[in-house]
Amino acid sequence: MIGNDIVDLQCARKESNWQRKGFLEKQFTDLEQEIIFRVENSFETVWRLWSMKEAAYKVFMQKHNLPFYAPKKFNCEITSIREGIVYFEDQTFFTKSIINRCFIFTYATTEQSINGFSEIGSAKNIEDSIKKHIEQHTNSLFSKIKQKKSISGAPNYYDDNIKLTKSCSISHHGNYGAFSLLYN
Repeated sequence: MIGNDIVDLQCARKESNWQRKGFLEKQFTDLEQEIIFRVENSFETVWRLWSMKEAAYKVFMQKHNLPFYAPKKFNCEITSIREGIVYFEDQTFFTKSIINRCFIFTYATTEQSINGFSEIGSAKNIEDSIKKHIEQHTNSLFSKIKQKKSISGAPNYYDDNIKLTKSCSISHHGNYGAFSLLYN
């Protein structure tokens, strides 16, 4: 399974006041809050940790179909400039993040190495980008590829009744959209 999240940093600067009273306490563990206050770029760290939690949550939802809101139960560990680990109950999720001045993108999986694909682009064109990518990597035509959501709301792609994706995650925020795929 794969999950992802993207944060438009310009949008986050305008619309989210992560420094408001109670925000960090509701979203992050004590250890994560220590990391946020210890690093040079607290703003970036807040949104990286947030994207790690969201990406891991999407993997969990695909597997278990149990919606809930409890970000503090997802414990993040940043292991390198790009990689991290998220722990939830007895599960471990491995993350990789892309961070630049425009956005933070993170995907999470339950395995350390996967044969997946992710693409970041305009939030407006993400659905067409997914279908174009699937068309290039399968024998299916763009016009025949259809999205069907699972019980948990996760998107999957089909050509008639043939499932083309093992796992898919789509994210939008501000001007950016992203998708991540695992194939059958």
